[in-house]
Amino acid sequence: MDAFRKQLDVLMGANRNGDVEEVNRNYYDRDVCRLFLAGLCPHDLFQLTKMDLGPCSKIHSLQLRKDYEEAKAKGTENFDRELEDMIERLIVECDRKIQRALKRLADDDAKAAIAISVSEVTLTEDILQLSKQIKEKMIEVDAFDFEGRTDDKIKAQEVVEELRAKRADMQATLLLDAFNKDRASLTQPVPPPPLAAVPPPPPPDARTQEMINEKLKKAEELGEQGMVDEAQKALEEAEALKKLAPRPEPPSDPSKYTAVDVRITDQKLRLCDICGAFLSVYDNDRRLADHFGGKLHLGYMLIREKQKELQVLSVMYHFLL
Repeated sequence: MDAFRKQLDVLMGANRNGDVEEVNRNYYDRDVCRLFLAGLCPHDLFQLTKMDLGPCSKIHSLQLRKDYEEAKAKGTENFDRELEDMIERLIVECDRKIQRALKRLADDDAKAAIAISVSEVTLTEDILQLSKQIKEKMIEVDAFDFEGRTDDKIKAQEVVEELRAKRADMQATLLLDAFNKDRASLTQPVPPPPLAAVPPPPPPDARTQEMINEKLKKAEELGEQGMVDEAQKALEEAEALKKLAPRPEPPSDPSKYTAVDVRITDQKLRLCDICGAFLSVYDNDRRLADHFGGKLHLGYMLIREKQKELQVLSVMYHFLL
């Protein structure tokens, strides 16, 4: 509810219901989120994921962002450094998690640590073009939001989701192709040796055999006396004694693998170098598309893109100086 309330505050103002005293704020006030003004607040990225930071305690206002951008254009303000520091902390933490996971995989199975760079495999001209269209459409969403054009904003957001789904499907197809090639390099399980002929069961021990003979003799005598039921019972007891003899273990099913083989063939994991999530080389295109369209992956993709953008701006700024 706090997250929804903050979104409404951004769109309609804190006094949208007429029950809050209107306060004139400036973009540089302490209760205004500077990261939001600079373009990216981490609290907005990972909602409803394991990285959810909860709602931001500071004010997000598109009007104040507009005021800040005007001041930045004049050279009087620049919060980029604060945003860059926050992004760097998130990326360093994610990269450390990736390295720890790679080490665990390598310790368990060296073959599992074969790295496929998700970003490189899925970086094609078509993907880049889609990403550009998404970014442009997101600028439209913010513009419609600022102008209060709710219907246009919703339509633009729907286009964004369609573009993201299309990009996720394309990325999934590219990664699936790479995984198919990767499977060929995996160690194949050693087939079990052919089964030998099953030896006959060993004979019963001497004492058991003696008891069996006695039961058979008794059954024969009872049969001669016409006592059919008693004779049948003695025969059944003799058969039961025969089953007490040691029996061989049932033959193993050649379609089953040992525990070691299962470890080799069951799950071959790769790590997404964008968000650190585990991916299996046996995942299908739908599961991979869900990964690329997930909030966690999209969030880390945004902050990595923003980091590159800020680095370029920083170089340009120093060059101009």
